[in-house]
Amino acid sequence: MTATDKKAKIGILGASGYTGAELVRLLLRHPRVNICLLTADRRAGKAMADVFPQFSPYHLPTLAALDAVDWKKLEPDLVFCALPHGTTQKVVKDLLARVPALKVVDLSADFRLADVAAYERWYGHPHAAPELQKKAVYGLSEIYREKIKKAQLVANPGCYTSSAELALIPLLQANAIDPDAIVIDAKSGVTGAGRGAREDMQFAEVSEGFHAYGVGQHRHMGELDQEFSLAAGREVIATFTPHLVPMNRGILSTIYARGLKAKPQDLHALLLKSYAKEPFVHVLPFGAFPQTRHVRGSNMTFLGVVADRIAGRAIIGSALDNLTKGASGQAVQNMNLMLGFAETMGLEQVALFP
Repeated sequence: MTATDKKAKIGILGASGYTGAELVRLLLRHPRVNICLLTADRRAGKAMADVFPQFSPYHLPTLAALDAVDWKKLEPDLVFCALPHGTTQKVVKDLLARVPALKVVDLSADFRLADVAAYERWYGHPHAAPELQKKAVYGLSEIYREKIKKAQLVANPGCYTSSAELALIPLLQANAIDPDAIVIDAKSGVTGAGRGAREDMQFAEVSEGFHAYGVGQHRHMGELDQEFSLAAGREVIATFTPHLVPMNRGILSTIYARGLKAKPQDLHALLLKSYAKEPFVHVLPFGAFPQTRHVRGSNMTFLGVVADRIAGRAIIGSALDNLTKGASGQAVQNMNLMLGFAETMGLEQVALFP
């Protein structure tokens, strides 16, 4: 085996959740990595197949408790942290003290906000690793590709935010829409809430209807404020409302833009130009609107622009799979950039429909 053929050793912390399982699904087909570590404290000692039977045919490491990992023996090249919000900062801080050369992709919200005061305001507790926050790179590959390539710690974006940011950042950068008149109406499947047992996620609570939540105060607003303001070069505070839809996977963001400084057709042309060479963002023909079923299981984002019946307004649609491009697929895309692999490697799967 040559140096260029050498496989990277990869660990997944929090492998028993939905994003952990999605990482395993993607990495099993990745030609340049070996999964050397899977942790899940509550499931420690179990086989991954006991937690997710779809992995029964594959040889995978036994789930281990995080505290029991022998880092010197394993020597992973990169780990994914698929741990709950509020826990990852301390975990990563300890991990990098033990393994200084380790690369990390964090799928939680713990390193997404560059301003530690903003993090405390949105998440209700002080940042536990402010010195690491200065090194963290926001992991929206299409926007921060060159920084991600050089990063040791990448903060994977949120699923809702990825959907809205991919649709709007190029338009804000071009000063093509009114930054003060953005409304984002977003719907997500139930896997976005995680795998833990919760009363409000039971079948009878979720099925046969859908509802808004976090109205006026969802934590992803801090992330949107940060990225939209950077794109526009001025403060931007969009209106954002998330909804829970009784489906397993997917996010559809319906975005209303007003006070256009360009025609809706021009917005469409801007998006086409911005993403012409991007492998995972596809702009539909003008007037077509994306659907979640057409991106299910893929790392794709579909964007669409439709003219409103009122002049000076446009409706922009953005659809992605919240577990793939909205989480684990984006994380693998970032891993590829960090390790010098082809960015599309392991992510070429076409959406599953019907």
